[in-house]
Amino acid sequence: MATKKRSAAPSKPSFTSSGSSGSSLGPWLGVAAIVILLDQLTKITIAKLFVLGETLPVTSFFNLTLWHNPGAAFSFLGQASGWQRYLFTAIGIGAALFIVYLLKRHAGQRLFCWALALIMGGALGNVIDRLLYGHVIDFLDFHYKEQYHFAAFNVADAAISIGAALFILDELRRVKK
Repeated sequence: MATKKRSAAPSKPSFTSSGSSGSSLGPWLGVAAIVILLDQLTKITIAKLFVLGETLPVTSFFNLTLWHNPGAAFSFLGQASGWQRYLFTAIGIGAALFIVYLLKRHAGQRLFCWALALIMGGALGNVIDRLLYGHVIDFLDFHYKEQYHFAAFNVADAAISIGAALFILDELRRVKK
């Protein structure tokens, strides 16, 4: 019996715009881990230095403060009886697992993966808070004229927002092509 010899397909570059499933997942998990680390370190620091509701003016438009958010973004469902803690924890863990799948599948798409890694790091940073404390620690308070305050947020929330913006930018670039 004669066997045909197959030639090896040329390997794709690691960071192509079309993506390759052979690219490493490690760097993207590293980005998420850095977000989690920065988020948790800042929350621990604020929780040790402030009492709940305490505010330290930093500039004319920014304060450091300590707030506990049992709900989601902008305190959505914050007044619910406690079941929301488990719902948002499950959503965060589910999202992280789906993001790992997407990162493995599209690891070569740099902007897309930056977005996903930031979102995953932020989601897991807030999941850690929910599991440890039953609420998320928020401490960044931007305001206008001391009477119009944006909802207090944290590093995890900022990473999720930046990741969402990068995701939209990536999609707009993809549509443009």
